[in-house]
Amino acid sequence: MALAREHPGRVSGVSGRRRTSSGSSYEARYGFCRAVLVGDRVVVSGTAPIWQDGSCDPSASAQTARCLEIIGEALRELGASLPDVVRTRMFIVDLGDQDAVGKVHREVFGNTPPASTMVVVAALLDDRWRVEIEAEAQLGG
Repeated sequence: MALAREHPGRVSGVSGRRRTSSGSSYEARYGFCRAVLVGDRVVVSGTAPIWQDGSCDPSASAQTARCLEIIGEALRELGASLPDVVRTRMFIVDLGDQDAVGKVHREVFGNTPPASTMVVVAALLDDRWRVEIEAEAQLGG
């Protein structure tokens, strides 16, 4: 069964849900979208630190900022924003990156910190990635 491919930044709706795509090749390859709005809840997929040209900064701090920038864009496309985030999950491959990743997370969320988990994993899909982040937001909360 062939599915219609969404364009980067395009919002689509099926079955009372709204979805957005960032255009990542992984979305088409593995059959997922960047984020889904269901009712007043936005769930954002694991987000990797990929720039538009496919590059990836080697710095854990820069990667964290990029992940959160992509998450912020997806939230905006679905009517939410970073202050609406109630939960994040951060996956890192090197325990030594915890402070760099945590510092950027703290700076981005400021006075609206979400519940959060940071987990050290053996690897992520691309060897260049030091961090991948998921988020959940609650509208009007």
